[in-house]
Amino acid sequence: MTRAYTGLLLMAALILTGCLGQDPQWHGKDIRGLMPDLAFRLNAPSGAPVTPEASAGKVRLLYFGYTSCPDVCPSTLAGLRQAIRRLPEAERDEVEVLFVSVAPRRDTPERLSSYAGFYGEQVTGLTGPIPTLRTLTRRYRTTFGYDQPDAEGNYNVSHGSAVYVFDGTGRARLLLRPGLSPQQISEDLARLIRESRAL
Repeated sequence: MTRAYTGLLLMAALILTGCLGQDPQWHGKDIRGLMPDLAFRLNAPSGAPVTPEASAGKVRLLYFGYTSCPDVCPSTLAGLRQAIRRLPEAERDEVEVLFVSVAPRRDTPERLSSYAGFYGEQVTGLTGPIPTLRTLTRRYRTTFGYDQPDAEGNYNVSHGSAVYVFDGTGRARLLLRPGLSPQQISEDLARLIRESRAL
C-alpha cells in the first residue's frame, strides 16, 4: 500500500469520525445529508446493466471489495449474512447487499456470481469498467489501488472496509465500520426497514 493511498484513507477516516454526529439510537454512524444518494450504473454477472431502481424500496448496503480478498471481504460479508439472518424471515427480502468488485479484470462473471451467492441470496455481485469504479468510489469518499503483480501475475487490491447503508428511497443513512457485531447491524437494519415501509 502506497504512502499516498494510506494518507488518503486516514484523511477520509478522520473526516468521517470527526464530523459525523452519533445518534445513540444507531450503532452505525449516521451520515444523513453527508453522503450523496445511491447512484450507479454497473453490470451484473449476466452482463445486464443494473441501477438502484432495480432494488428501489429495499434497504441497500454498498460494499467495495474483490473475490480474492484474503480477510476483510470474507469477514465483512459473513457478518452481514449473519445480521440479515437475525432479521424476521419476512424482512430479509427487504435488504440487498451490493457487493461491487473493484478488480474487474480478475473477477470474471462466473467468479463474481459464485462468490456473491456464497454469502446469501440477498447479496448481488456487481462490477464495471475501472473508470466507472473510480468515479463511484470517489462519490463515496473512498478509493482502491492495485499492488505490483508477483511472478505468477497475482496481486492484492487495496480498498476501504466501510459498508454504506441506504434507505428505501436511496438516501445515504449509515456507515458501518469494522467492529460492529451482527446483532448491532441487524438492529440498525430492522429500524431502517421499518422507516422505509413508512415512506
